[in-house]
Amino acid sequence: PPRHPPATTTRPPRTASPTKTHQHLPHTTANGRARAAALDPRHRPDMAPASTVEFLSHGRGLIVGEESGALYAAQQLDDDLVATVCVPGNSRPTSGTVGDLRIVRGGQPQLSGSLGNFRLSFPAAGDGSDPDAIAALGEARFDLVLDLNDSPLLPQEVPPPGYYAPGRDAYALEDAIAELPDMRGEFEKPKYFNFDPDICAHGRRGVRGCTRCLDVCPSLAITSIGDAVQVDANLCQGFGSCASVCPTGAITYAFPGTTDLLAYLRTVAVNYREHGGADPVFVFYDSSSAGALAGELAGAMSENALPVELEEVGSVGMDTWFACFAYGARRVLLLAGPDTPESVVGALERDVDVTARILEGMGYAGGAVALLSAGADETIAAAVSSDEAIDTGRPATFAPPPEKRLLLRTAINHLLEEAPGRKKVIPLPAGAPFGQIRVDKSACTMCMSCVAVCPTAALREGQGLPQLNFSEWSCIQCGLCKTACPEDAIRTEPRFVYDDKVRSEPRLLHEEQPLCCISCGKPFATTSALKAMMKKLAGNWMFQSEAERRRLEMCDICRVKDMMRAQGGDGSGSE
Repeated sequence: PPRHPPATTTRPPRTASPTKTHQHLPHTTANGRARAAALDPRHRPDMAPASTVEFLSHGRGLIVGEESGALYAAQQLDDDLVATVCVPGNSRPTSGTVGDLRIVRGGQPQLSGSLGNFRLSFPAAGDGSDPDAIAALGEARFDLVLDLNDSPLLPQEVPPPGYYAPGRDAYALEDAIAELPDMRGEFEKPKYFNFDPDICAHGRRGVRGCTRCLDVCPSLAITSIGDAVQVDANLCQGFGSCASVCPTGAITYAFPGTTDLLAYLRTVAVNYREHGGADPVFVFYDSSSAGALAGELAGAMSENALPVELEEVGSVGMDTWFACFAYGARRVLLLAGPDTPESVVGALERDVDVTARILEGMGYAGGAVALLSAGADETIAAAVSSDEAIDTGRPATFAPPPEKRLLLRTAINHLLEEAPGRKKVIPLPAGAPFGQIRVDKSACTMCMSCVAVCPTAALREGQGLPQLNFSEWSCIQCGLCKTACPEDAIRTEPRFVYDDKVRSEPRLLHEEQPLCCISCGKPFATTSALKAMMKKLAGNWMFQSEAERRRLEMCDICRVKDMMRAQGGDGSGSE
């Protein structure tokens, strides 16, 4: 099926290998000859997807829109397509026929699903779907949808396969009607992602945290399911922005995987240097931007440009860019095409900004990483030759580790070793996956709610002591600790610290002397926790007498014993 059709039409899936360039690459200079050796097809890894997603379409079509236009469209369809017409309205849905066509008039339909499994429902006065409307419709599931409404039923920036929304565009409607017959049969597409819920920072213990993947998915394939997220493989169309913004690596791109891609990029960089090439510039692009790149590669562009074709340009993020610089890249350019969704462009712009700030804090040119738009005034050739570039001196040779944070740390530390200068710390914009937290010691009661929800163990208790310890490199600024704190004592602070020791070693944020049980002497809480508890229970009928209030200063075992003695027992029995 189409990978990510625009709202008015659809197209067959792309079949280009994610690291294969079809561009004509001249080799008239030493750099050009080194590039030819570096991009030798024999170096390319196998990019077959780990698994595929299958679709089955029988040609059951649904046409939604104003009655005369919907009936006209139905009459134009191929005879082998079975169409049902739905005409939304304010009245209760009723079923009927017009010739051989089924038609449902009235109601405010809702649509979900994708190719081969679209579901139509009519919300009733309460929750759920109107049973009479479904009964009238007879079959509420469809393979294909032609949506003629001015406001499409599906809100996604990129609609799912099998969904066409030409609106009032007559040419787009004609194209859709011509293409619908080809959307019958069995189809498959790659499963573009892998997901590890164990390291997802979306939530813990009912507290909501990171939503970065939800915020950038143009196909709305990601939904919240409590403490984790769920990715609908049928809706996912492989834009990759979810993987590039995921701070923990819970979602990773699988076509190709980051480790495979970086292994290839390292091989390209090494071979380019070994064959006499200098000042390599990686240019990442996809089929949407290939046309804009082709002409300049053929003649106008410096031959130190190393084009790398991806399935989607949004599938690479900060970890890949920093690794490329560590491997010796002079610049890293990302070329967005006309079909790159705005949400993906926005995610890339934010990550480019964070990367540039971190580079500048090391004394490098922040503009060494740049997002270009195909057809913009600045040519790609000019960007390749720009002085906004990096010279690391000694390229790295490390094998790319599979963990995202470890890859970032390894690449950044290498760049720091070669940096012309460095600051101690820089502030970063909100949403950056690096930073610290600040604790208001006067408000913190050492309840450890923050430790309980921290998904990366950036916050830890003091091994039996009332201490709150923090490791900054592990903090992804998800905000779970801030939300979970009952005393509103925590603030997040996006920033980047350049001293790896400061970044990585645990530091003490807050501690208190333990409060000991007034009966047995065992430490069981802190003074601030006891004060907060007494304040909250001041009006509680169970703690009005002096004896009842004193029990708050006892550990749980002694508290029970004291209650038993007060009720007439001797308190000496086993618990």
